[in-house]
Amino acid sequence: MSVNGQNEGGAADRGPADRGPADRGPADRGPADRGPARLRVAAIQTVSATTVAKNLAAVAPLIARAVDEGARLVALPEYFAMLGRRDRDKLEIREADGDGPLQNFLSEQARRHRIWLIGGTVPLAGPRPSKVWNSSLVYGPDGTRLARYDKIHLFGFRNGEERFEESSTIEAGSTPVVVDIGDEGARWRVGLSVCYDLRFPELYRSLAPVDLLLVPSAFTFTTGSAHWETLLRARAIENQCYVLAPAQGGVHENGRRTWGHSMLVDPWGEILGVLPEGEGVVVGEIARERIAQVRASLPALTHRVM
Repeated sequence: MSVNGQNEGGAADRGPADRGPADRGPADRGPADRGPARLRVAAIQTVSATTVAKNLAAVAPLIARAVDEGARLVALPEYFAMLGRRDRDKLEIREADGDGPLQNFLSEQARRHRIWLIGGTVPLAGPRPSKVWNSSLVYGPDGTRLARYDKIHLFGFRNGEERFEESSTIEAGSTPVVVDIGDEGARWRVGLSVCYDLRFPELYRSLAPVDLLLVPSAFTFTTGSAHWETLLRARAIENQCYVLAPAQGGVHENGRRTWGHSMLVDPWGEILGVLPEGEGVVVGEIARERIAQVRASLPALTHRVM
C-alpha cells in the first residue's frame, strides 16, 4: 500500500445520450469474467479551488503519480473540477452529455495513461436550467466512456452553523449502475456511487455482487469526522467487497472544510490505506483471492432471506 500526500508522515498510520449496457444498472448481472487475480487501484485526494483550470492543473500530476505507482484504475473525488464560492457556481460549468472540456480532459487522461479513470463527478446539463446532474463518469484506456452514474441521494444538512441543500442545484438520479472494467478475460465488477449515497445501504445491495465499490466524495468535516470511516467499513463488510473512496480533504478557497481521509477498505473491513488531509494519492491492490476467502469463511451474502 502506498500513500502520498502533503502530510505523508500521518497518512500511513493505517495501513444519458450514449448509455450502453454498463449504464443500465443491476439487471442481468452475471459473474464477472475471471482472470488475473490482482488489480492496483488509486484514490486521488484534492482540495479543489474555485476555478476549473487550477483544479485540472492540480489533478493531472496526481493521476500521473498514481500511474507511476502502478495503478490501472484511478478514481477522482466528487467536485474534482470545482468547489465554487456559491452552490450555483456549478451551473456555470455544466456540460452537455458527451461533450465539454471536463469530459475531454477525463477521456484524454485515460487514453494518455492507458487506465480506467473515474471522473468523480461532472456537472451535466439536465432538463431544467436551474439544476445539473452530478454525474460520475467512467473512461476506459482508449478514452471511450464506459458508464455514467447520476448521484441518486442528495445531501441535506443543517445544524445551526452549517447548511447544505444539494437538491437546490442538483437533479436526483434514479438508476443504480454497475460497470465491468479490466482487460478481456480479466474483468472486475465495479459498483458506482457518490458521497451521500454512502448512507443508504440498500443502494449497494442492489448492485451486488461486485468486486469493488467506488465512493467519490466531498464529506464535510462535521459529518466526516463522525461517520465517514464507519460507513465505508460497513459497506465493505456488508457487501464483502473492496471499497475505494477518493475524497476532498482540506480547507477550500470558499471557506468550506472537507474531511478527506481518502481510503481503500478490504472485504473484511480492514483499512488498507488512508490519507487524512491535503492533496495526494492512496494506491493499493485488490485481490480476488481475498474476496473469495472472506465470502467462503462467512457466506453472509448467501444467507440473505430478504
